[in-house]
Amino acid sequence: MLKTIEQNNCYIMFDDSLIRDDIERCFDPQHWQQLNKVTGSATGRGTTWFVQLDSMQGALRHYRRGGLLGKIISDHYLFNGWGKTRSIAEFNLLHKLKSLDVNVPRPIAARVIKNGPFYQADLLSEKIPDAQDLVDILRQRRLNEAEYHAIAIQIKKMHKAQINHTDLNIHNILLDKQGKVWIIDFDKCNEQTGDSWKQANISRLLRSFNKEVNKRKIQWSLDDWSLFLKSYRD
Repeated sequence: MLKTIEQNNCYIMFDDSLIRDDIERCFDPQHWQQLNKVTGSATGRGTTWFVQLDSMQGALRHYRRGGLLGKIISDHYLFNGWGKTRSIAEFNLLHKLKSLDVNVPRPIAARVIKNGPFYQADLLSEKIPDAQDLVDILRQRRLNEAEYHAIAIQIKKMHKAQINHTDLNIHNILLDKQGKVWIIDFDKCNEQTGDSWKQANISRLLRSFNKEVNKRKIQWSLDDWSLFLKSYRD
């Protein structure tokens, strides 16, 4: 069941069926370190901490800016209402997609701390077990027709839900050991009306495949893209 806590300048949304820990401390990596429940980490724009919950592993992320602005204002964003903050918006988007049977991480908890006209944000979501992104897999082997079909089905479901994944690339598509496809990283993604934006999503995905062929020598060709398009358009 989804619950919210609002006090002073802090707003927290969480699913109490997924987390029993101290909800106000669960966004602090040191809290998990003290409990000896940090299972790993990944470094990108910031550090994502992987932590052990009762029933699953979680991925704890503090929102940080990229680009030139990120060098000046690393983790503060202009506040325009709790629901429009990045962590709460991503939490709600993941919750909607899960309810529509799209394979995305379960949202566990989101926090916003308001500082004057600005805010900072954190998100704790499910870490997909035994999964690799498509880049890592394609560096080792080609995908088969069934796997491209599974990728197309999940993207098609997401588009049917009218969710625009504004950074749809092959780093954000995972394949687990059971052959199940997952879509991740919905920061700054949004609901859209109409259909014209969907082709832009697909074109962005194609550019991602082409980019990684040159950059990381992934095992992919336009014949593979045809397999994906056939399933997406059926």
